Amino acid sequence: MFGAGLLLLAVGYPVAFTFGAVALLFGAVAALVEVLPDPAFALFAEEFLGMFSMMPLRIYAIMTNTILMAVPLFILMGIILEKSKLAERLLESMGILFGKVRGGLAISTVLVGTLLAASTGVVGASVVAMGVISLPVMLKYGYSKHLATGTICAAGTLGQIIPPSIVLIILGDVFQLPVGDLFRMAVGPGFALVGCYIVYIAVISLVDKKVAPAIVVREEDKKGSVARAMQAILPPLVLIVLVLGSIFAGIATPTESAAIGALGSMLLAALYRKLSWRIVIDSSLQTVLITSMVFAILIGATAFSMVFVYTGADLIVEQFMTGLPGEKWGFIILSMTAIGLLGFFIDFIEITYIVVPVLLPISQVIGIDPMWFAILIAMNLQTSFLTPPFGFSLFYLKGVCPPEVRTVDIYKGVVPFIILQVLVLLSVVVFPDLYGFTL
Repeated sequence: MFGAGLLLLAVGYPVAFTFGAVALLFGAVAALVEVLPDPAFALFAEEFLGMFSMMPLRIYAIMTNTILMAVPLFILMGIILEKSKLAERLLESMGILFGKVRGGLAISTVLVGTLLAASTGVVGASVVAMGVISLPVMLKYGYSKHLATGTICAAGTLGQIIPPSIVLIILGDVFQLPVGDLFRMAVGPGFALVGCYIVYIAVISLVDKKVAPAIVVREEDKKGSVARAMQAILPPLVLIVLVLGSIFAGIATPTESAAIGALGSMLLAALYRKLSWRIVIDSSLQTVLITSMVFAILIGATAFSMVFVYTGADLIVEQFMTGLPGEKWGFIILSMTAIGLLGFFIDFIEITYIVVPVLLPISQVIGIDPMWFAILIAMNLQTSFLTPPFGFSLFYLKGVCPPEVRTVDIYKGVVPFIILQVLVLLSVVVFPDLYGFTL
């Protein structure tokens, strides 16, 4: 089933329909095998329809899931903030503040990526915005193509782990864990990544002075630069505090906070004098398109997992995984490796709804802390946005790159940041106490 799904995805079939079709095909095969040696159509139909009899109830449960209601609200919040030119304001202000430092433009890109992650959580919007605004400036001042493109891709994907993250909301639904607790536990690893990115940029800029030279800031730009930076930073910072603060303080659920964030993003757009009916309508339509894609994949993945369990494949996987040497650690190593490898080829949503439900019961049998395991998976899924050849951030950036930046430059640029992500993931595995996990 996995092989057939990956093959169809490689050919180019849509994800949701691929998993749904594979489920129907293998469900038919399983029903046929079940009724052999008497393959009467009535028996076959009864077996096949019985296999999918719970599907309408599952779809209804997805439609009425209050946790998943946060997904379209956070997407709407991110799209409206993107259309209000938030990234442009932040990058311009940060560039003036940090530009005179060697590697300062790259560091400011990471900081802006962090703010965008905590206020929008939309990876595509963050990467495209920084690619359009920040990349030409870095190239103009002699930055290495590899460092410039790698920094933008890595900073843009921070929205996958820094709350409010769509990945964490979906994992909360799959693991049946409080999303607010997942948000809280993801803050440490998220900011550890940010710190590693900044340290790496600072060190490589000092070691090789040609990679990221300092820029000369004009006197007229220096005047009032701090005040302009505060004007650009404070409004989204207030929104972040309102959204995440209300969740962490227990005042509101993630879904309620997402509604606050969506309304807050409109007020912020109005503050920047960018709010109009056209922006609201366009943002709403774009939100419907993205949300429909997510839920269509979820329905296809649900059918896939139903057939997978019905055929007893989950028991085979469980026996194999529980029989690994090292028990808990053997399972962690193999599951993280499998998710990492799948991330080279398929999206985080498919991995979350297809692979994680198979691994979750095994982790419960072994006795792995679900919160810790969920954060490990979230960090691993973030890496999938950077890994060639199908990392989404790479495609987002390539779409807005100047002609002189080749795809191979982007691939080479993300390699150090992928290594940093793997190192931070390993630190969460080996030193969970540092991040507040009590195993």
